[in-house]
Amino acid sequence: MDDNPSTNRKQRRAAAARGEMTDQRFMEIADKFIDVANRENQTVQATDLHMVFLYAAARYNAHVAKNVIEVDEHEPYVTEMLKSYQEMLRNHLADPSV
Repeated sequence: MDDNPSTNRKQRRAAAARGEMTDQRFMEIADKFIDVANRENQTVQATDLHMVFLYAAARYNAHVAKNVIEVDEHEPYVTEMLKSYQEMLRNHLADPSV
């Protein structure tokens, strides 16, 4: 593995140019959704808003499953998504900075 910051930067830029999801880009996009939630939270209670976001995520994931990756068997996909969500939620709940 090359620890040269210049090489790493070049690799990240090349990956981004190819449309690959990097960790940095992943976090930037997630932050955009969090910013939307924070803005909406000025007029919508967090207890309502979190369900809106969960609904929107489920709706978008169903779209991706059915129309982008064309999942034939829904239940294995649902199970996979549930496991991913549980892991993410547990990690955030354990994060003292949240």
